[in-house]
Formats: sequence, C-alpha cells, structure tokens
Amino acid sequence: MRLRTTTPSVLTRRLPLVLLLGAIAGCDGGPPPAPPEVRPVRVATVERSTGGEVVSLTGTVQAETEVNLAFRIDGRMVERLVNVGDMVHAGQVIARLNRDNEENGVRGARAAVAAARAQLTEAENNYWRQSELLREGWTTRVRYDQASQTRQTARSALDSAEAQLAIAETRLGYTELVSDVNGRVTQRGAEPGEVVQPGRMIVQVAREEGRDAVFDVPPTLKDQAPANPVIEVSLATDPAVRTTGRVREVSPRADAVTGTFRVRVGLADPPAAMRLGATVTGRMRLGASDGYSIPASALTRADGQPAVWVVDPRAETVALRRVELIRHDPARVIVGQGLETGEIVVTAGVQALRPGQKVRLLGAAAR
Repeated sequence: MRLRTTTPSVLTRRLPLVLLLGAIAGCDGGPPPAPPEVRPVRVATVERSTGGEVVSLTGTVQAETEVNLAFRIDGRMVERLVNVGDMVHAGQVIARLNRDNEENGVRGARAAVAAARAQLTEAENNYWRQSELLREGWTTRVRYDQASQTRQTARSALDSAEAQLAIAETRLGYTELVSDVNGRVTQRGAEPGEVVQPGRMIVQVAREEGRDAVFDVPPTLKDQAPANPVIEVSLATDPAVRTTGRVREVSPRADAVTGTFRVRVGLADPPAAMRLGATVTGRMRLGASDGYSIPASALTRADGQPAVWVVDPRAETVALRRVELIRHDPARVIVGQGLETGEIVVTAGVQALRPGQKVRLLGAAAR
C-alpha cells in the first residue's frame, strides 16, 4: 500500500483559503448592525396665504392729548392740591410756591413807583414854574430846557417803575399753578418741599376731549397694515363693550428695547367703560400679501436667521431650510420665501433634529 503525502507547498497555498472561510464563518455568527434612529415628529402642511387675515393686538386707553402743567418761575413748592386720578377743571389751583421773595419784590416795586411818581411831580412843578418865568422874562431858555428834560426823564422813570411793578405782580401770580384744561391727573412730577425749576412737570393732565387706543406693533405687521384702516376695539375684560377707531398716529421710530412701533388709534365715541388706562383688544384686517402660512411652533433658527425643518416624505428625512418672515403672531407665521404649498414642516421636536435624520410623521400631514 502506498501512502499519499502532501507537500509543504500545497499546504502553504491552501492556508489563506482556510483562514478566509473561518473569518466568514465568524461574521455569520455576529450581531446585525443597529438601524438608524427614527425620531417621531409632529408635522403640518404648508398652506398658501393670500392676505386679509384678521390680527389682534392688546393695548391701553390713553388720552388723545396730555398736558404737562408746570410753574413759570423757580421756587420751593409748599403745596400740591391734587393727586393722580383727581379730576381738575380750568381755573383750578393745582399747586403753590413759597411767596416770600415775590411779595418782597412787589413791595420794592411799589416803593420804586411811589418814588418815581414823587420825582415826576417835582419835575412837573419845576417845569411849569420855569415856563412862567420864561414868559415873563425872569429866567433863561437854558433853565427852561433843563426843566423840560428833567420832567421827561421823570416820566420815563415812572413808566419803568410801573413796568417793574407789573412784572413783580405777575411773578407773584405765578406762585400759583392754575390748570387751563379740564381733565384727569395721570402723573405727578414733584412733591411739596422740593425746589422746582421753570418748566418742570408738576402734574400731567389727560384732557377729556378725546381718547386713543395705543398699541405697540411689530415692524412686520406695521408694514403690512393698510393705510388708515378701521380698527375694532373692545374692552379686554368685557368684549361686549366695543367701538371703532382709525389710525391717528404711527411713531416713525421703533422702540430701542422692544423694536415695536407705537400706534395711536383715535376712538370714535368711546363707551364710558373705556376709562383711561383700561386694557383693550384691537382687531384689524390686513391688506393682501401673498405668503405661506405655518404654525408658529415650526419656526427655529439657523445661524441666527429664521428657519424650519422640511420633511422629505419619500426618504422620511428632514432638512433645515431658511425662510423669510412677512409677519407673525403667537399662533401663525406668514413666510414670504423658502417654502412651497404642500410641503411638510416639523411643528414639534424641532430642537432635537439634525440634517438628514430619519423621522416618523405624526399629525394630519402624516396621513
């Protein structure tokens, strides 16, 4: 019997094949790779917006005209006769200053008038005496002219003294601050005992003649509002109390902190319940402006710019896309560019997504 032997070269050639088969067998027994994470998200479908939406804003009732009452002279205020909320009438005394200096000024001016009047009397007598003597030839023309000039100077001095007396009496009258309007006190600016300067507001009075509803409007809404629209204004605590008004004034500058614009709406025949300071709700219909409407919760940011997560329904993945905002309110956002009608956007879970992530759709758009 002949034994069959395998040469070393044959073993060497077969060794890699054996190792490869062993590696394949080892792979077949390992765990399968983990599937990609699928995150459930709530979504909504982008809708076309053709404008004409009704928007609501919250504001307050303010006087159409507010007047700052102030003293015309400086001094120490000794009395203020009204407080915030009080009604005032034209001719009513609001506050008083210390009168000592002004009373002394009046007494001094009256004394100066009396002295000037005495000098004028003396000058008049001397003039008529020189006139008589000149006619009879007992004096010279020079003395007569001097008497005439002295009389004229005395008259001017009396006029000046009387003018100073009038000024002193006027200043004495200015120690009382008198209202020249009918209205309600809305603010006070100084307290008794303070030394106040001319023009400093002592009280602010809201005139009763007219009332405004005042709103702080975002710039996107300000740019879309039609010119001089009719605003429906209702009392926030009782919507049945309502009236209408028209935009009377729009601030040309935005508030440095909020970025909003102050808009004043003149109210037509406001109900008595719409008192100064009352909270009101204003509703107006915007002009037409094409855009796309999405829920406000869909909005996020990309590099500091407005953006939304858009869903690819076939691949079931999301992509972050920048958008251009036309206007927004707490519930809806109107987008000008960046979206198309029928596209699907994520409305819940937007902060936990990443580009290309797999998602499972929830909401009406998922069906």
